[in-house]
Amino acid sequence: MQASDRFNINSQLEHLQAKYVGTGHADLNRFEWAMNIQRDSYASYVGHYPLLAYFAIAENESIGRERYNFMQT
Repeated sequence: MQASDRFNINSQLEHLQAKYVGTGHADLNRFEWAMNIQRDSYASYVGHYPLLAYFAIAENESIGRERYNFMQT
């Protein structure tokens, strides 16, 4: 791999990281990345009613309580 190839790959990665928020950036550590994944997952669970209902049934809680728990963490 030549130096120009590495530069091209790095510039493409920087472009993707600037374009898509969830891909992170060079200063993002492992903990922050994991917290972003968890936050995005919980937001998806709250936004998709059937998935929220599934979690409520699995944990024997009301749907409102599950929504509240997901929004608190």
